[in-house]
Amino acid sequence: MFLMVPLALVEVMGVPVAEHWTLYLPIVLASFVVMVPAIVWAERRARVKSVFLASIVTLIVSQFIFLAQVDLMWVLVGGLFVFFIAFNLLEALLPSLVSRIAPPAAKGAALGVFNTAQSIGAATGSAIGGAIALRFGAAGVFGFCIALAIAWWLWARSMQAPPVVALREYAIGDHVDIEWLRERLLELPGVREASVERERRMAYLKVNLELWDEEGVRRLLDAPVVA
Repeated sequence: MFLMVPLALVEVMGVPVAEHWTLYLPIVLASFVVMVPAIVWAERRARVKSVFLASIVTLIVSQFIFLAQVDLMWVLVGGLFVFFIAFNLLEALLPSLVSRIAPPAAKGAALGVFNTAQSIGAATGSAIGGAIALRFGAAGVFGFCIALAIAWWLWARSMQAPPVVALREYAIGDHVDIEWLRERLLELPGVREASVERERRMAYLKVNLELWDEEGVRRLLDAPVVA
């Protein structure tokens, strides 16, 4: 898409390349007005998968807008606005999904693979997009983007909804042995990550609320919940 749209901005709107930021910046900022409430709603209502699928649909809609009429200024602006809503949502959701799904011990590696794949995608996407543009023009590029996004949406529908996670803090009872505590915490249902602060006698947990055993951790620590 970013092969064709900058050309259209120059040819249709007469905006020099050096001034494209004056168009992108307000559109990106305006898209944040839509993106931020959507992310907050998804997290509070545990609807991350629904918003993720809706983001892909929004991406598809933006490509149809460009495909329909790329030689009108208002269409370009509208298409960019819709695109950046989807883009910003996906930029926020995808790393979050990787972090939630990956095993705690492999989270760093998983995010590294994700970032590498993203960079490879940008490079190969530019090469493939250029080849399609030379042969089929702008319509071919947008059509190919639509086909890829539809395939992505169909595949993403089969994804299991990510676990609903939350942070919990507990004070550790004076008689509890700190040495064996962390391993015992990790054995509790729903505990994904656990750390223990010896000096303050505090336990910090990241838990899956769908499997969480509140009473179990209270019995283990013999202390009330702090947060």
